[in-house]
Amino acid sequence: MGEVAASSASLDLGDKLEAYAMAAVREYLVWRTLERGFDWFALEDADYVAVRPKAHGLIHSRCFPGLVLDVNALLTQDGPRALATLQRGLASAEHRTFVASLR
Repeated sequence: MGEVAASSASLDLGDKLEAYAMAAVREYLVWRTLERGFDWFALEDADYVAVRPKAHGLIHSRCFPGLVLDVNALLTQDGPRALATLQRGLASAEHRTFVASLR
């Protein structure tokens, strides 16, 4: 689940976060546009834990192999770099295996 939050960030990181955890939504992303922030949460033992970017500001989805977001590119509105990172992840063997498992 993902949200782009401008004025609703407090709701998205409060009540909605709790509701999604209760509904067992495995990952929850909030792009806080006004604050220039990006939050990625993964569900662990019925609670969300923050997922931090790895090298070069990249976050890899735990439940969708090949989904990789460049947080720095998103926050600096570098669309070409953000798209290139996403496309590399979606072209990976890891993602192809995941897609094949859905069939």
